[in-house]
Amino acid sequence: MVIRLSQFGNLLVSRPSGREAYLAAKAYLLDKSADRIDIDFTGVKVVAPSWLDEFLTPLKEEYGNKVKLGSSDNQSVLASLATISQNKADFPQ
Repeated sequence: MVIRLSQFGNLLVSRPSGREAYLAAKAYLLDKSADRIDIDFTGVKVVAPSWLDEFLTPLKEEYGNKVKLGSSDNQSVLASLATISQNKADFPQ
């Protein structure tokens, strides 16, 4: 299963919108029986660490090692992942 973050917008910047995106994904996109959940950053221009924290943390808590982060050369994505990974071992850089 692939979750394309761009379906939530290309400027992902606030903690409340990250939480809202997670709840929408949980309700409408996520499949408990999925063997793997790939997070696709294609099409995202800007993502804030707070948005990623609100989206990825509960996702990892619920689905654990099934969650795989796609590669990206977007500096905003890389910097935000680095920021949240400083405090959370579950998010490798």
